[in-house]
Amino acid sequence: MKEIKNVSIIGMGALGVMYGSHLAHHMGFDHVTYIMDEKRYEKYKGSTVTCNGEELSFTCVPASQAVPADLVIVAVKSTGLTEALDTMKNCIGPDTVILSVMNGISSEEIIGERYGAEHMIYAVAQGMDAMKFGAELTYSKMGVLCIGARLESQQEGLDRVCCLFDRTELPYVREKDILHRLWSKFMLNVGVNQTCMVYSCTYGDVWRPGKERDTMIGAMREVIAVANAEGIDLSESDLEEYDRIIRTLRADGTPSMGQDRIARRHSEVEMFAGTVIRRGQKAGIPTPVNQWLYDQVQEIEKSY
Repeated sequence: MKEIKNVSIIGMGALGVMYGSHLAHHMGFDHVTYIMDEKRYEKYKGSTVTCNGEELSFTCVPASQAVPADLVIVAVKSTGLTEALDTMKNCIGPDTVILSVMNGISSEEIIGERYGAEHMIYAVAQGMDAMKFGAELTYSKMGVLCIGARLESQQEGLDRVCCLFDRTELPYVREKDILHRLWSKFMLNVGVNQTCMVYSCTYGDVWRPGKERDTMIGAMREVIAVANAEGIDLSESDLEEYDRIIRTLRADGTPSMGQDRIARRHSEVEMFAGTVIRRGQKAGIPTPVNQWLYDQVQEIEKSY
């Protein structure tokens, strides 16, 4: 089994920097490279980022000069996936494993359609409280990467990534049912991300009884109904599990969409509420909470 010795990362957001920093400290900074388009390369080359107070300088390479990597980590927002597919083109060789830490339930399929499903392993990043504003990343909990394979052709890639994570002490869980985990995390994101953006609130605000918590739980229950209609055995016990996870995060923290509102960036609402609404309509399931959240986010983003 071929050892993973070099990693290319697409995306320098919170997760891209968090995982890049961890891997670089264990593998060596010359074994972790950020690949970006020409415009971003001109912006980031020679610059530094700060991770929990430590100033870091990573190797950045324009997409045109990229070479095949043993592992490619895709860590962009859903709005940047189409562009990322082109950016990573030269990173993919016959033995490359691709791991997406993106939100949602479809990035693995989209990337696999372009580069071959056999290159993919499925991943869910959860339990972290990373926040990045500008070039500064802070987090108190790294969380865990839940990883798994859906096809036999993906098993060797999964084994190779598990060996890498063992070697670099990156927290992970090897999932038997990765699709269930994917939908579980999607349920959480639909609830907490959109609620925190719309109410401009924190994790602590959704712990406590009130309209924020009621909205979050209502949105999550609509995901359960849609998932069940699609044959995914999501339940109230999954909701309770992820509610407990939220309570382990820093009370004054806010998830990615909450950070989007602060930074006046466009969010992943289409991937969250948009997906729930469309799939609910297809299954004949009403999704009024997600429709309300979707409408509210549209109004917020129009004001930018």
